[in-house]
Amino acid sequence: MATYDLEQQEQLDQVKHFWKQYGNLVTWVLVLALGGYAAWTGYLYWQQKLSVGAGSLYEELDRAASAGEVDKAAKVFADLKDSYAGTTFAEQGALLVAKVEAGRQKPELARASLKWLVDSGKNKDLVAIGRLRLAGLLLDAKQHDEALKVLSAETPPAYAALVADRRGDILFAQGKKDEAVKAYQEAWKALPATVEYRRFVEGKLTAAGQAPEAPAVPAAGVAAPAGMPPGLAPTN
Repeated sequence: MATYDLEQQEQLDQVKHFWKQYGNLVTWVLVLALGGYAAWTGYLYWQQKLSVGAGSLYEELDRAASAGEVDKAAKVFADLKDSYAGTTFAEQGALLVAKVEAGRQKPELARASLKWLVDSGKNKDLVAIGRLRLAGLLLDAKQHDEALKVLSAETPPAYAALVADRRGDILFAQGKKDEAVKAYQEAWKALPATVEYRRFVEGKLTAAGQAPEAPAVPAAGVAAPAGMPPGLAPTN
């Protein structure tokens, strides 16, 4: 029994020595770990609450927009961007309310809504769409230089063709036909042949007297070289 008590005492002394030497460190590690877990849990709760609140307001905005209630839609959007700026719901809301405002002949309000998205948006795709629509409204208002400035910002590659097309519209409105044609050609070349909008751009080029050339048809009996798309074989 005495031996057992002695062993217990030695173990206790070792624990006390360890705690004396590393106790503070262990305590801080636990505090940081627990604090980090609490912070992460709180962040997830905050994100969920944010998403629910923003989603609820967006649904209200959607109902107002569907009913054509432009004043109510504008008010809900104001609440949405004030309380939930930085969320995708707010950025989608800007596009939605601008569409309603433009449709109700309130282009100034529509431009302001889109300007907020362009200046404050974080989703690159939604911002790119906002730029295209804002440039269109500025074109309608004959604010050509401002419209070109809006389109000059960097946008995702997927929108390059649409940006070039819109730039062509603005340049054409300014009487800069040659520059407009170059922009339309850039858009036409960038759009896949399967995209219906490419025909619309082709129509603009045709109207400007610069219809795109149709692919050459190979002569009878002349096969296209391996790896070359059909229709592009040399005809000699």
